Amino acid sequence: MYKNFVKRILDFSIAFVALTILFLPLVIITLFLYFVNKGAGAFFFQERPGLNGKIFKICKFKTMTDERDSEGNLLPDELRLTKVGKFVRSTSIDELPQFWNVLVGDMSLIGPRPLLVEYLPLYSKEQARRHEVRPGITGWAQCHGRNSISWTEKFKLDVWYVDNVSLLTDLKIIAITIKKVLARDGISQEGNATMENFDGTN
Repeated sequence: MYKNFVKRILDFSIAFVALTILFLPLVIITLFLYFVNKGAGAFFFQERPGLNGKIFKICKFKTMTDERDSEGNLLPDELRLTKVGKFVRSTSIDELPQFWNVLVGDMSLIGPRPLLVEYLPLYSKEQARRHEVRPGITGWAQCHGRNSISWTEKFKLDVWYVDNVSLLTDLKIIAITIKKVLARDGISQEGNATMENFDGTN
């Protein structure tokens, strides 16, 4: 009952309160910083697979510029990450616009993080089970390393969550997430500004 009914009611209620009351001042301050610095624009939209692989557009604060090399290829993440972007990423403020995705039902507060559409054909049958629930703003994998663990470990943790969805698990994830956000833990993988791309093997 919780997984199929109560969870969605809680998602909607919390997202509504968060967007209208709790996070509005933070959003306004962040937009002001983007306006002053004029580094990368304010919002970033990208297609991501959601529940059952259905594609939706995720909304985040933009943390990188669109700078490209002479051949038209995007520069490495660490070269495009702006000062404001580095701050909002390290504090997880960049995730706040996703509460809109939660409100409209594309996402949940808790679930496997929505990844790139291009990864879909690369998943094993077991890894693809991560799409049996709505993707989340935070999840079990984020509580156990975020971007500092391997893709193999991340997917195992995602599937574990799919098989163990409960109110108690979600409350535990929220508590651990708050602790990690305050400690700015697991933001990047060693040697990368964020995390290396998934190629089906790593």
